[in-house]
Amino acid sequence: MRVSHSHAISAMPPKKKHSMQPAATGLDKVLARSIRKAPTEEAPLLAWPLACGSAVAARTRALDFADGVLRVEVPDVGWRRELQALAARYLATLSRYGADSVTRVEFVVAGRKQAVSVKSQKTSRSKRA
Repeated sequence: MRVSHSHAISAMPPKKKHSMQPAATGLDKVLARSIRKAPTEEAPLLAWPLACGSAVAARTRALDFADGVLRVEVPDVGWRRELQALAARYLATLSRYGADSVTRVEFVVAGRKQAVSVKSQKTSRSKRA
């Protein structure tokens, strides 16, 4: 008995198309579950790189979380302006990853806090003199 080449191919089960979507969805669930297990004050810090994405995470740093406010350090005023426009989106994504206690994201320009404290020290010295 002779089997034709075309018949042998059609007897094989059809190839399944693999999608990355189920893997990504599963990974999101695993990450969200891990972040929810973290202490409340640490969860937003852990979730920030996931919420903002790798390009933004490379240029920013979650500093601290207190009273519902996640403070994030940004490189300059331009970054602060751009990210502030996306704050509502970041809040929604943080919530999806289990950091739903975040009510506001505050973007702080790197080095600004130090400059303010140095200025206030100079002011207090001049008042003493």
